Order: sequence, then C-alpha cells, then structure tokens
Amino acid sequence: MRGVIKAILVVVIAVGVCIILAVAIIGPPAFLRKQEGGEVMFVEDGSSWPMFRGGQGLLGGAPGALPDSMALVWKFKTDGAVKSSPAIDDGLVFIGSDDGNIYAIDLKTGDRIWAYKTGDAVEATPCVVDGLVFTGSSDAFLYALDAKSGSLKWKYQTDAQILGAANWTRSPDGQRTWILVGSYDNKLYCLDSANGRVVWTYETDSYINGSPAVGEGKVVFGGCDAMIHVVSVADGSKVTQIDAGSFIAASAAIFEGQVYVGNYDNVFINADIAAGEIVWRYTDADAPFFSSPAVGRNVVVFGGRDKRLHCVGRNDGSVVWTFQTLGEVDSSPVICGNKVVVGSEDGRLYIIRLSDGSEVWSYEIGQPVTSSPAVAGGMVVVGSDDGYVYAFAAGRSP
Repeated sequence: MRGVIKAILVVVIAVGVCIILAVAIIGPPAFLRKQEGGEVMFVEDGSSWPMFRGGQGLLGGAPGALPDSMALVWKFKTDGAVKSSPAIDDGLVFIGSDDGNIYAIDLKTGDRIWAYKTGDAVEATPCVVDGLVFTGSSDAFLYALDAKSGSLKWKYQTDAQILGAANWTRSPDGQRTWILVGSYDNKLYCLDSANGRVVWTYETDSYINGSPAVGEGKVVFGGCDAMIHVVSVADGSKVTQIDAGSFIAASAAIFEGQVYVGNYDNVFINADIAAGEIVWRYTDADAPFFSSPAVGRNVVVFGGRDKRLHCVGRNDGSVVWTFQTLGEVDSSPVICGNKVVVGSEDGRLYIIRLSDGSEVWSYEIGQPVTSSPAVAGGMVVVGSDDGYVYAFAAGRSP
C-alpha cells in the first residue's frame, strides 16, 4: 500500500513540476488570463479557436498540450488555394478559399456543412462571435453569415479588398458587439455586428493588410504606411502612432501594454504603447516578416521569409533559438504548452519544442502552407496552397 501511495505522490509532483515549467514559459493558464476591459487573451477551455490567432489580443496561444506525434484524420478539398486560416467554434471549422467560398466543415468528420460564395478569393480568416461568422473577401465586402446555416445576415462594402481577419469588441456600454476590420482602401472600420452599420472609421496613409489586435481599450494594427497605429476602441480616435521604419504586412499582437510585430525591412519590433516608442528591435534576419507572432510569458515566436522560425526573449529581443525550414515561413505559429506548431512554404507542418527549437514532428503536405494553424479540441487544422484543409489529431502519422 505504501508503494502505491509513493507512486501516486511521484506522479502528482511530476505533474506539478510540468505545470510550473509551462507557466514559466508561457504564463499562467488561460482561464486566469484576461486583459483589462474583459477581452479574453486565449480561449479559456481549448474547445474552440474562434478567430485569427485564437483571441482578441492576437497572441497565438492555445491551452493544453500538443502530442509528440499527430496523424491526419481528414482533409477537405476546395477548388482553390487555401491561404485563409481556420477558425473553430462549436464543432465547426470555418475557412476561406481562393475559389471564393467561405466554408463550414464538421471538425470531427471533415464533412461540408455549408458553403457561401463571395465575389472573389477569400484569404481572410473568419471571426466567429455570437453565432455569426464575419469574413472579408477580395471583392471588398465584409460578410456576416449565420454560423449554423451559412445564410447571409448582412454585408458591408469597402472601397478595396479585405485580406486581413476581422476582430471584435464590446461597445463601451457593453450592449453591442462591434466588428473591426481593415481594408486596402487605407481604412479601419468599426461596424455594428447586428446590422453592419458604421460606428466609426480610422484612415491611414496606405493599405491595411493584417488584422487589428484588441486589448486594454485600444485597437492596434500595422499599416503599409510603416506605422504602428493605436486607436481608441470607444470612438476611433488616435491614441498614438509609432514609426516602424518600413511597411507592415503582418498582424501585431498586444500584451501588457506592449506591441509585437515584424516589418518588411527584416526587423521585428517591440513597442511600448504608453511611451509611444520602440523598446527593442530584433535584426537577426535577412528577409521580411509576414508571419504574426505568438507571444508567451517570456518569449515571442514568429516566422520569417529567411526560411526560419525565430524565438526571442520577450523583454529584450535576444535570440533564444531559430529553427531552419526549407521555405519561407509566412504561416503564424501557435504556442501550445511546451511546443510550437507552424507551417512553411516548404510544404510541411512542423511541431517544434519551445524550450530549445528542436523538431518534434513534421508532416509533408507537399505544397506551401501559408495558412496559420488553429488548435482546438485536441486537433490542429490548417490550409494549404494545394486547395485542401487538413486536420490532425494525436497519433502516429503513416
């Protein structure tokens, strides 16, 4: 009996150590982590991934853990490249395709539930809020669709294509849900989710390619005008602008008053919102950054067009490790427990150990993976330029 009790104590202590190590690397569990203003940083229970990067701060983190090996459980064919990234909510995967469709796919079986045809390619990642799916298209419209049926609730036309994902926030009185999306017409739009009416707009000097991050009562995004824009959620007024030195195609992440984003001049930047200035620059790259960062408690992980995945210290930008692939890494990584999952244009999906950057597992798709993975319900879902959506779960790959 004493031997059994001793064995149980060993297991309990080991689990406790693992939890402590995970907290040290990426911070406390998701259910303890909220930003000021009530915006959830990560999905709390890991059952869904309802938007680009998983949560409003665009931090690219998922609770739980990834296994050491995964197996393909289904793949779904579209009629165009899948550069859009998946959103997962209530057992459904939502994703766009260059064939102009927004799809809803059963997470467990890979069966098509519905498809909605837009007027052009859909590269934007869907955003699922309050039973509606909000997705931009290259036809310049933002679409609001019923998540269960795919029926159109409303659509709003901007003056140019929408390539970045929508985000959301509550109105200051908490009574309305507002949708935030950027367009190549140089404007950030805040729309009422119920009817698509404009609440406010914010104009920049060039295209907005990425998704806006939301946190601490602010909206943060980069532009092709080389500026990091910080805007008030309440009324769209300018809080500050920070010169990034070169245009920004990626989406910025916001965490504890800090902004993290890479630019086209091969520089990754950490900027302080209150001070309105850059804190540190990471320059150990010889190609632009189109990948959006995953932000942990002590590290930031992001892909580069130098064919590497970079991991740097969050406080000072010092190199922790780099991981070499055979293609550009425009896919945005996801931190999950002690691992990172990311795609590459070399046609592979990788799982990499967060502590040292060593490869744990990879799966050869064979065509570029610029889509960013979604992690939910024990599964990893990602799109590929071969026109398929792939879903993986724990197990051995063939």
